[in-house]
Amino acid sequence: MEPMSSSNPDLRKVAVAAEVEGFGRSVDEISAKVDTLEKRVNEVERFYLTTGSPQLTNSKGSSIVKDKQLNLLKKQQQDASRREVTATKRMQELMRQFASIFRQITQHEWAWPFKEPVDVESLGLRDYYEVIKKPMDFGTIKNKMEAKDGTAYKNVREIYADVRLVFKNAMKYNDDKDDVHVMAKTLLEKFEEKWLRLLPKVVEEETRRVDEEAEARLHTQLAQEAAYASMARDLSTELVEIDLYLKDLREMVVQKCRKMSSDDKRRLTTALTRYLLTISARLWKSSLRITPASKQVRKKWILTLMLRVSAHYGG
Repeated sequence: MEPMSSSNPDLRKVAVAAEVEGFGRSVDEISAKVDTLEKRVNEVERFYLTTGSPQLTNSKGSSIVKDKQLNLLKKQQQDASRREVTATKRMQELMRQFASIFRQITQHEWAWPFKEPVDVESLGLRDYYEVIKKPMDFGTIKNKMEAKDGTAYKNVREIYADVRLVFKNAMKYNDDKDDVHVMAKTLLEKFEEKWLRLLPKVVEEETRRVDEEAEARLHTQLAQEAAYASMARDLSTELVEIDLYLKDLREMVVQKCRKMSSDDKRRLTTALTRYLLTISARLWKSSLRITPASKQVRKKWILTLMLRVSAHYGG
């Protein structure tokens, strides 16, 4: 491009405007990319603020984040499903063993008063529901143990609590010397003895479930952090690429300035410096949240741009 003739100021202004517009479009493209990068930084920043991790990373793109999260979620669901199946089988075995205890108690010769709900009306127990807030009986327990509609007991402790409630209710409502009270107390003691033999297995299973859930949560967190750390490396690469593109654009501005008059340089550099400084500042801000060590690099870049372009004002 030849120097513009000073005798054609209008033509010169049009040419400078065209140059500025061309560079402006390039800067607009970079601006759009920086917008996207900032959104991605915000997305991952929220993740680390939520998890409390001291790291700060980002992804290459929201779609990639979502894809990796979906894949991770799918694997976690599969692992959780397998653990649940295995745990359910173990709990079913405990249920089977508890059912054996339950049958032994309900088949005892003194178990008959507790097999069905208390017939309050026939027995004339007008104050029964005032004393007993939660009635319970063996028949109700058996039905709930065998339920297929989702209302069944989830674990043996729930059944254990209801069996104890049967006896505790009878002992609470009837006097100490009453036959029903004595029968309930005797059966409760027998039941507790059998329960204590099963209890270590119950505690072992409960502890195992807690450990498995804690391990699953830890694996989930570590997997998420690893995924976001990988995405941050991708983002850092994008930042470097944009930085290189800006440097190339800066060199193009400098070359154009060498072929222009001082006034034209001022028009071009005033417009473009404002563009580039804005973009560079935003790029710098985003990069600092990914790689804090880049602070001096970004600062040097902006100062270099200003100095090298301004150095050509003299013609």
